[in-house]
Amino acid sequence: MQPRTYQNSDAFPKVLALLLTSWLLAACSPETSNAPPATLQYSSAPKPGSVPLYRLAVHPLHNPEKLSDAYQPLVDHLNRQLQGVKIELESSRDYQAYEKKFRQRLPAFLLPNPWQTLQAQKVGYHVIAMAGDAQDFKGIFLVRKDSGISQPADLKGKSVSYPSYTALAAAIMPQVYLHGHGINIRSDIQNVYVGSQESSMMNVVLKQTAAGATWPPPWRLFQQDHPQEAAQLRVVWETPSLINNSVMARDDVPATLTQQVSVLLLALHRTAQGQAILQGMQTAKFHPANDTSYQVVADYVARFERDIRPVESPQ
Repeated sequence: MQPRTYQNSDAFPKVLALLLTSWLLAACSPETSNAPPATLQYSSAPKPGSVPLYRLAVHPLHNPEKLSDAYQPLVDHLNRQLQGVKIELESSRDYQAYEKKFRQRLPAFLLPNPWQTLQAQKVGYHVIAMAGDAQDFKGIFLVRKDSGISQPADLKGKSVSYPSYTALAAAIMPQVYLHGHGINIRSDIQNVYVGSQESSMMNVVLKQTAAGATWPPPWRLFQQDHPQEAAQLRVVWETPSLINNSVMARDDVPATLTQQVSVLLLALHRTAQGQAILQGMQTAKFHPANDTSYQVVADYVARFERDIRPVESPQ
C-alpha cells in the first residue's frame, strides 16, 4: 500500500499544524517519571548498587528549618562514623503529620516524644536510647510580664496556646498541672493548638493567648533566637518532670546498625565535637533506655485520659 500523501491538498496545512502542535506540547510537557510514590522515599530498601538509606524522623520540636539547624549536625556525625549506609534527617510540618509517618512505618529511626514512643511501639519500633536528661522533660507556662497573671485561677475565661494536643510536655503535662490546680480544661479556659512550640510562645508575645505552654529546650532556643520577644515573657509555672524523648529503631533495621547508632549516641557527650552537637540540640546527653523505660508514661497517660480528656482529642 502506498503511503497517503497530502501534496496539493487543502488538508495538508491542517495536518502539518496538528503535527507541529503535538511536537511542541510534547517538548514543553514535563518528563514522565518512573519514580515510586513519594511515600516510598522512606523505604530502607536500596536501589541496586546504591548505599542503603535510612531516615531519622524527629518530631516537630521546631519548624523544619530550625529542626534542620539543630539536628543535621547529628546526622552528619552519624554518617561520618557509619560505613556503607546513609542517614537522612526527616522533618514534619506538625505533630499529626509526624504521627502518620511512623504509623505507616516509613522512617527507619525516630526521635519521638514519650507518648509517641508508646504509639510507635505498637507498630514495631523499639527504644534504643533516651534523648536528654529526664529532669529536663517538663512543661512550662509562659505569660507576658505585663499580664498580671500569677496563679492558675487567673486563666479562667482566657485562652492558652499549645503546640499540639498530643504534645506530652507542652500540652498534656501542663493540662494535668492546671487540672490539679482547680482548672476545668473543658470549660474554664480556651485551649488553642497552634502547630509548633515557637507558635505557642509567639501567641503570648502577640497577645493572642494569655499563656503559652512549651518545655525547656524550645524556650531556651527561643531566648537565643528571639531575645527581644523572649524578654517580654516570663516562666510563671512548671510541671514535675517525667521521662525524656526516646530514640527508636524500626524492627526490620539490621541489628548491627541499630547497635552502632545506639553506641554513637551514648558516646556523643564524651568529645568536644559531640558536646557542640548536643548543645545545638539543647540536649545534655543521650542515656541508655529501652521499651520498658516508658511504662511510666503509659501509666501517666492512662490517668490523664481517665481524668481530663483523650490524648488524641483536642477537647
